[in-house]
Amino acid sequence: MTDSVTRTRQNHALIVAAGQGERSGLGLPKQYALVQGLPMVRHSAASFLNHPKIAKLWIVIREGQDEQLHNALVGLRSYEVVIGGATRQDSVRNGLSGIAAAGGAKNVLIHDAARPFLSQLVIDRLLATVEQEEAAIPVLPTIDTTINIVDGYAASTLDRNALWRVQTPQTFDYDKLVYAHAIWPAGHEATDDAQVFKAAGYQIAVVEGDEALKKYTTASDFAESSEQNMKQIRTGMGFDVHQLVTGEELWLGGLKIDHHKGLSGHSDADVLLHALTDALLGAAGAGDIGDHFPPSDPKWRGASSDKFVEFAASVIKQKGGSINNVDMTVICEAPKIKPHREAMRQNIAKMLDLSIDRVSVKATTTENLGFTGRGEGIAAQAVATISME
Repeated sequence: MTDSVTRTRQNHALIVAAGQGERSGLGLPKQYALVQGLPMVRHSAASFLNHPKIAKLWIVIREGQDEQLHNALVGLRSYEVVIGGATRQDSVRNGLSGIAAAGGAKNVLIHDAARPFLSQLVIDRLLATVEQEEAAIPVLPTIDTTINIVDGYAASTLDRNALWRVQTPQTFDYDKLVYAHAIWPAGHEATDDAQVFKAAGYQIAVVEGDEALKKYTTASDFAESSEQNMKQIRTGMGFDVHQLVTGEELWLGGLKIDHHKGLSGHSDADVLLHALTDALLGAAGAGDIGDHFPPSDPKWRGASSDKFVEFAASVIKQKGGSINNVDMTVICEAPKIKPHREAMRQNIAKMLDLSIDRVSVKATTTENLGFTGRGEGIAAQAVATISME
């Protein structure tokens, strides 16, 4: 099998976006309604397209929605479109058939467009699990007291420890899911693909879900999203410099780069991640990297700087905030940053649990002027934009 064919048969994602969204009361299919400033379907599409282990994205839409989808996803790279059926189950079958016609897949992730905020971490958990299992689904515990209702009255209280909320994407061995749908009884509508898969006798593993993966169904869900858009927008800036010396490793953006010199300084001296940490802490009004990780403390000697970035992100989360995007610039004559830029973006996106289209890494020189121009050191600057209550 050639590399291209092998890649084609790896992990495919299928977004079901063929519904009419009648319960939303929005006057248009809810998958195209704006959620935090973007069409809802765009959020999860970008998450899949930016994940390095997703080989191809398929989107199932209602007939006549081609232009709406194109407008919603303008600027995103290639994806395949399939026309859905009368029911969700029919739409999934049509999507699976489209994948089959293109050569099949190893695993397929089935996702509802109505769950826009899909993180890279959830995809990672699912893909790691299906390396060993036939299927994996994200779940969350049932927190509220749960009861049976009989004839309009509260009956028995159920054991909520045995009840779990199921989310998407649900991830399956592709061939087995195709078979499960083929033998599912005609005329019976399943609530999700896990039900179909389980009925065929297969096992389904579970992974931790994400509260952000809530399903948008009614007008109140979209109203809540609009209120969230009214959060305070804050911007933080970070700048850092480290000296280039012989005998040190060169770490930039969480990536070890081969170079005849490395950076000397705090921890692993990753100047880009240090600037990013300061930008995040600054946006949250939480001091700077030296306040939380003083260079005088020997326990930080040689430490991996991704710990600092993840700490800064956790500070923002604890304050009720979320990171919108980060933009960074590396300033040096050498090494060349462009060959490593995408790997740096992927590293940082994973540290911050962001889709990669919210992470920008750029590089520039000082035209042989100053300490960076003479190759004596590397500088970096970063800007972070966050939303806070």
